[in-house]
Order: sequence, then structure tokens, then C-alpha cells
Amino acid sequence: MEKKFKITVDGREYSVTVEDLSEGGSLLYPEPGSMSIPTPRPAVAVTAAAPATTSRDAGGPRAAGDVTSTLGGVVDAVSVALGQTVSAGDTVAIVEAMKMKTPMIARISGKVTNIAVKAGDPVEPGQVLLTIS
Repeated sequence: MEKKFKITVDGREYSVTVEDLSEGGSLLYPEPGSMSIPTPRPAVAVTAAAPATTSRDAGGPRAAGDVTSTLGGVVDAVSVALGQTVSAGDTVAIVEAMKMKTPMIARISGKVTNIAVKAGDPVEPGQVLLTIS
């Protein structure tokens, strides 16, 4: 059975003819129980591979004065210079990920003895950005 409707979209009128498929031989939805459901496959054990190390984050255990990236992203800015004295809690670098800028904070007070990155460098979580002694 066909039905005619007049609809308005954004101020424009349209004349639409709609056929009702629920009556008669053809149904809009399949009959209950008429479709087969595939049997689920048994779960396969997946083992995670060891993360690859790069030359930037290789080198063993971290020192207490290492400031590491808390997330993967791109270094937006390094806020300190080599030899500069910083206090615990100071922002020493900013890492940008998905348009969000996250400050990297010094955990200890001391002098900046090494800066391993510069603005624009990609970084991974846990990568050493700079060292404070």
C-alpha cells in the first residue's frame, strides 16, 4: 500500500510517496528464528611483544633528576637552559599531544645538566627530556 505525504525541510515543501512493506508478502524485518547466528570461535591467546627501544630512550635505569615525558607527543617548548638552576615544581618543558599542551615538571631542585630534546622533537612516554643534578 502506498501513502503520499507532504514534508517540509528547511522551509521547502516536498511531496513524498511511501510504500508500506509490512503488509502483504514482503516484511520489513525477517521472521524471528529465520536467521542463523554463527558459532563463536574459541579465544586465541595473544602475547604482547616487548616494546621497541629507540636510541633516545635506551640507556637503562633513570636517574632521580631525569625529567621524563608523561605522554607521547611533540616537544612544544623547553623552558630552561643548560646550567640553569630550577626548583622542584618548576615547569621545564611542554609536550603537545592532540592539541593539548602538557607541562613537564621538575621533581627535584638543582642545576640543568643535560637537555636531550628541542622544540619540534617527537617524544614517547617515559623518554628522558632533560636531567637535573
